[in-house]
Amino acid sequence: QVQLAESGGGLVQAGGSLRLSCAASGRTFSSYAVGWFRQAPGKEREFVAAISWSGFNTYYADSVKGRFTISRDNAKNTVYLQMNSLKPEDTAVYYCAARRSYSGDSAYTQNFDSWGPGTQITVSS
Repeated sequence: QVQLAESGGGLVQAGGSLRLSCAASGRTFSSYAVGWFRQAPGKEREFVAAISWSGFNTYYADSVKGRFTISRDNAKNTVYLQMNSLKPEDTAVYYCAARRSYSGDSAYTQNFDSWGPGTQITVSS
């Protein structure tokens, strides 16, 4: 497993942008697929975006497609989530998660085994 820590959260007006970072410890982070999830008050945690270990493959929830972009820099052990055109309904605690990729180069949406503590995003209308 790797240790993860999110940063970049905060308060933004609707239509604005934020970039979240997920920093990982460990020399083997480049072999991990990473996902971003979010949980709004009173709601279940939901998938947002995912990226394969190489960064070549990505996958997005329909609710953020075209507005959010996931990317990674394996030399810096960091995955990013660029969030544009933010809406009040994007308000949530955002978590990054990682899982080891033993074969292939897939972007996964479930079965992650390492999670960060989360960072709050609040979008005001």
